[in-house]
Amino acid sequence: MGGLLRKIRRTGRVAEAAPPRPEPGPLPAARELGGSAQVRCIDAGSCNGCEIEIGNAFGPVYDAERYGARLVASPRHADVALVTGPVTRNMAEPLRRTVAAMPQPALVVAVGDCALDCGEFAGGYGVEGAVADVVPVDVRVPGCPPEPAAIVAALRTVTGR
Repeated sequence: MGGLLRKIRRTGRVAEAAPPRPEPGPLPAARELGGSAQVRCIDAGSCNGCEIEIGNAFGPVYDAERYGARLVASPRHADVALVTGPVTRNMAEPLRRTVAAMPQPALVVAVGDCALDCGEFAGGYGVEGAVADVVPVDVRVPGCPPEPAAIVAALRTVTGR
């Protein structure tokens, strides 16, 4: 046991430094969130590629929780809605109701090209439109699917950390 402690003391800190802080954006609600945000993920009709990357963003490698973002199961507990995929006809009203159920100030983050402009699903029969066509969007994360680092950067913008 003593040998292990000596080795730890001799090696020192080996973790990499945190990435630079994001540029302060026009999100007045970030100041009101107090450096932490409760995040509700909403799949509005995606192919699940973005959900996999969101899972990676909250996993041990990217660890979005260290910047104050935490996943919650209920929209009534959420400050931020992380919406993926094009909004299908069946999900348009549930998405509106979910965002309306969130306490104010509520922010909406559109994740992925499909959420931004319907991507591959544009013009499809069951597609209502992009997320911004259904609810106001505060932050946009492009990519098909976006990298976990981009999702974490968006969440850092929201939390201000």
